Amino acid sequence: MKSLGALAVPGANAGKEPEVEQLLKPGPGLPSARQPGIRQPGDPHGHMSVDRLEQQLAFVRELDRLKTVLRRTSLIDRSRRENTAEHSWHLTAMALALAEYAPSGADLPHVVEMLVVHDMVEIDAGDTFAFDVSANLDKGARETAAAQRLFGLLPPDVGDRLRACWEEFEANETPSARFANALDRLQGLIVNDAPGDGGTWKLHGVSRGQVLERMAPIETGAPGLWPVVVEAIERAVEAGHIA
Repeated sequence: MKSLGALAVPGANAGKEPEVEQLLKPGPGLPSARQPGIRQPGDPHGHMSVDRLEQQLAFVRELDRLKTVLRRTSLIDRSRRENTAEHSWHLTAMALALAEYAPSGADLPHVVEMLVVHDMVEIDAGDTFAFDVSANLDKGARETAAAQRLFGLLPPDVGDRLRACWEEFEANETPSARFANALDRLQGLIVNDAPGDGGTWKLHGVSRGQVLERMAPIETGAPGLWPVVVEAIERAVEAGHIA
């Protein structure tokens, strides 16, 4: 098989550019495929802003650290603890699978966007165990500082948009935010309940009342899923994992 570089225009004289080279040439007024030419906000000439791109890539590189943030919850097979990047991915997949349980007015693409963003602050703030009262006292301050630094790595138009998503999730007031928060709570319940061992609930002596309080956003954010919560809690009580 001939390589792409060896393909010539049929009937062309020797010395003419190969067909592929011709195809790669930009047309009138078009940027070359080999030259940066993506128009950026505020750039009327269509030239790529190197500083803007470097800001975006710096943020992308920083996100890799989310894979190293370990949560208290374990994988369902109990082989190891999950990390926050895995948790965030799991939630976005849940949003797609359970979309029919979203409340009226929820926007699924926006829900997914919030779920992708909601725990990025844990790169700096770490994962705060939901049932650790003392650790939760300064959680808001730690995460706000993390949001300021992390989203500040991006160009302002992008950073402001992602920060707004994070703040909307935290406020838990819009239909989309309520559904996103419901899924966040449900994922924790599922990984604690599925193997039948009580997971972190049993390990840390969590009570039935504490679990019910933690799961409360599901009752308003995804009412159709509330029976799943009640059944899981009752199983844990009957098994002696929580009291």
